Amino acid sequence: MANLAVLCHPCPMSEQYIIKQAFIDEFDAAIEAHMNWNRRILRCTVLHEFPGPDVMHLHAHQMCSLGKWIDRQHAILHSYNADAVQSINSAHHAMHEAMRNICANAMKNLPGNAEDLDQLESSQSELMIRLSQLKTQIVSHASQIDPLTELPLRHRIEADFKRCQREALRNHTELYIAIIDIDHFKHINDQHGHTAGDAVIRQLALNLKHDMRAGDYLYRYGGEEFLWLIHCNSAGEAEQSARRAIITTRTRIIEIDPTTRIGVTITLGITQAGLHEDLASAIVRADRALYRGKDNGRNMYVIG
Repeated sequence: MANLAVLCHPCPMSEQYIIKQAFIDEFDAAIEAHMNWNRRILRCTVLHEFPGPDVMHLHAHQMCSLGKWIDRQHAILHSYNADAVQSINSAHHAMHEAMRNICANAMKNLPGNAEDLDQLESSQSELMIRLSQLKTQIVSHASQIDPLTELPLRHRIEADFKRCQREALRNHTELYIAIIDIDHFKHINDQHGHTAGDAVIRQLALNLKHDMRAGDYLYRYGGEEFLWLIHCNSAGEAEQSARRAIITTRTRIIEIDPTTRIGVTITLGITQAGLHEDLASAIVRADRALYRGKDNGRNMYVIG
């Protein structure tokens, strides 16, 4: 099989990480804009100034800065917590409805309605609590993603491992764990520099992820190591997956720049995880198998 060159643009921080940070910044800006919106309401109730269409319109909750942002980012927010998004939308709508009634009375020099004020206070409190909880969830999720490879970090493995065990039990399949190590990675860093080393890790992660079957999970386990949860029907299938990963890695030359091309090989330690076994004991076996592979020449897989 001919070697395939993969052009890699090394970067210290992944594009996905930057996008997530921008998303969080937009989240904060939308909340701040809504706080400024509240300050305009005070001028309406005290000075009887017209507060603007984003307050008085029947669909003002869709016209204010926060409402527009929620609508624009609905798919992303929904993917994090659909129930929270529904609660946020309900509270936001109720808050605007109460504020519209309060301002309409103020513009007519009429006294306010206690029910409207109660609804405003309760819905605004609910809105801020839900927004704060959702932001915490988004930030927590972002902190569990490796900015270099865009893979989940080891924090997520325990929960995903238990879910995979339940799926294997339910579907009468088998679950394997593989620890993947880049061969002679120190030599890559020493010869080409850490920027090139980062580029190799990032490109390998992309290649492995691309070649994996649906239902498999890949993590950045630390340094130049990855952990792979493999769903399959037999040891033969697990070995076939490992063999394919080794061959495709070996045949894809990573092009760092026009003058730097790096060939990479990997070693895998694989073990079948018991469907009632704890993660730590399965990882110990996979790790021992990995070291047997490294001791025996690398560029191979070993079943442990």
